[in-house]
Amino acid sequence: MKENSLLSVANLSVNFGGLNALSDVFLQVNANEVVGLIGPNGAGKTTLFNAISGLVKPSQGTIALHGEKISWPEPHQLSKLAIARTLQGVGLFAGLTVLENVMMGADRHRSSHFFRDIAGLSSRDEARLRERGMQALAWTGAHTFADKFPDQLTYPDSKRVALARALVLEPALLLLDEPAAGLGHDDIEKLATLIKQIKSKCAVLVVEHHVDFVSKISDRVYVLNFGKVISSGTFGEVKLNPEVISAYLGASNDSGTSSLGGK
Repeated sequence: MKENSLLSVANLSVNFGGLNALSDVFLQVNANEVVGLIGPNGAGKTTLFNAISGLVKPSQGTIALHGEKISWPEPHQLSKLAIARTLQGVGLFAGLTVLENVMMGADRHRSSHFFRDIAGLSSRDEARLRERGMQALAWTGAHTFADKFPDQLTYPDSKRVALARALVLEPALLLLDEPAAGLGHDDIEKLATLIKQIKSKCAVLVVEHHVDFVSKISDRVYVLNFGKVISSGTFGEVKLNPEVISAYLGASNDSGTSSLGGK
């Protein structure tokens, strides 16, 4: 294990009844790097994310943060572990402004009584919380939407707000679940630039079907197929692996989501 290892997963297996969704999976994410997780549909990518996020219980395996083994986390423990995750959708609260949505992400205790807690804050603490929210929005280029409501946003702008809500936690590890889904070419290019900038603040683990997008942002890549890691390394290395090529043969190349031609 490298000295700068932030997240390390070893011998991870997840079973759903008689189905082996993951089998002896290993994964390492180092500080200030972007790691891509790719593979055909049904390969186990989301299950791996859900295991790290506490949404599914592993049958076996270990997880370590900063080189120290920990128990597999529960979802409500992620913020205390400085882990933030975006969802495949957007998940914004319709009744809150954009800034209020982002401010909720700053609460490391993730209380469901947001407005009660806000009312109990000093004006100075609330001002700091709002400032952090605005900084996160500015980082993702969504600061001009602060006073709008989610239904007033385009889908790409909603994705930027959701990303800001994760970043306001100031995580050590950011889990991005299909961040490019539903975006056009120009917005994907902007997102790629942003993610490469984000790694100066935290490590990023990305699950994504747009393989060309992953090739542009990732320092290293893990490839899953049938619940197992079949290759890992730089994108240039894994795309030449015969097992990886075989796994993607016959997959659709529509929108570039399964192409292994990325640079």
